[in-house]
Amino acid sequence: MSRSLDLTKAMIARPSVSPTDGGCQDMMIEALDALGFTVERMPFGNVDNFWATRSGGDGPVLCFAGHTDVVPTGPLEEWHSDPFEPVIRDGYLFGRGAADMKSGLAAMITAVEGFVTRRPAYPGTIAFLITSDEEGPSVDGTRRVVEILKDRKQRIDWCLVGEPSSDQRFGDTVKIGRRGSLSGRLTVHGVQGHIAYPQLAENPVHMLAPALAELVAHQWDEGNEFFQPTSFQVSNISAGTGAPNVIPGELMLRFNIRWSPQQTLEGLQQAVTSMLDCHGVRYSLGWFVSGLPFYTPPGRLSGAVAQAVREVAGVETRLTTGGGTSDGRFIAPMGAQVVELGVVNQTIHKVNECVRVVDVDTLALTYERVLELLLG
Repeated sequence: MSRSLDLTKAMIARPSVSPTDGGCQDMMIEALDALGFTVERMPFGNVDNFWATRSGGDGPVLCFAGHTDVVPTGPLEEWHSDPFEPVIRDGYLFGRGAADMKSGLAAMITAVEGFVTRRPAYPGTIAFLITSDEEGPSVDGTRRVVEILKDRKQRIDWCLVGEPSSDQRFGDTVKIGRRGSLSGRLTVHGVQGHIAYPQLAENPVHMLAPALAELVAHQWDEGNEFFQPTSFQVSNISAGTGAPNVIPGELMLRFNIRWSPQQTLEGLQQAVTSMLDCHGVRYSLGWFVSGLPFYTPPGRLSGAVAQAVREVAGVETRLTTGGGTSDGRFIAPMGAQVVELGVVNQTIHKVNECVRVVDVDTLALTYERVLELLLG
């Protein structure tokens, strides 16, 4: 059994539902200490983070970024085995975090071990930025660490994020950007009353319905060559007392807008409020910005990643910006080229999450080849 697979299994066996780290970072730090990295732990609240660097000489900074936290397991009865007991079946490793993204973290470590052992001196710096707050609010994790790095004038030239980026087979897609994520918490204010006397009440469901239909049907943009169109989606809606004869006095709705660079944050917020106002909705609205859109034009890093995937996996990769957000959104504003390269993402956040065993080693070898191409 390979070092990468052993390390992946060991981390899966340490429950780390966000924001808990479960000791996974200790395992990574132990390996990095042995390689001569300078490691700085950066805990904030109940979130564990660390920043580690090893300089081989003057030159660019290549950072591996990722997270040790995982999403909850979901119904345990639907798992074929304990989600925190790694099991190999039919060529796949099962366990929560197998794909998202403990296999990626293990591959980073073993790739650097191989590279540094062969090339203890190299032109540049290898860094790690690891958090346990990617699957949660993403407030006390990478976002906070980046703030400190910016204050120190620390630069990152290239950043490899270990998110599971592949679609059908390892390396078929890598991410070079993501859409922005804007969430809204909307409360529509009505007047509660008896359902037989609607003239004495004001139904917030009826008030919102025309505006919501317009918001859902609205074509925000067509995206562009690199980004999917902006999308408005309702994630939760509730109203009523539970009684069949009471008009609710309030409606609560949560929505999310995934937006391309064709839009601006202020423009989106104004468009939403304008539609609500146009329909006479009485409301309160709170906003939360999870991240701005980011994009790394094809360049040195994405070229090295594509070459490494081709040489190691025999796959021609496709550069995309699809999918959800990642912590790359906090790192890109530092001026870094950001590319996400990881295993297949078909089972992430699902019960019976798994990764192909062979892909764990392939990912490690690909990371190692990227190191050779950029710092060798």
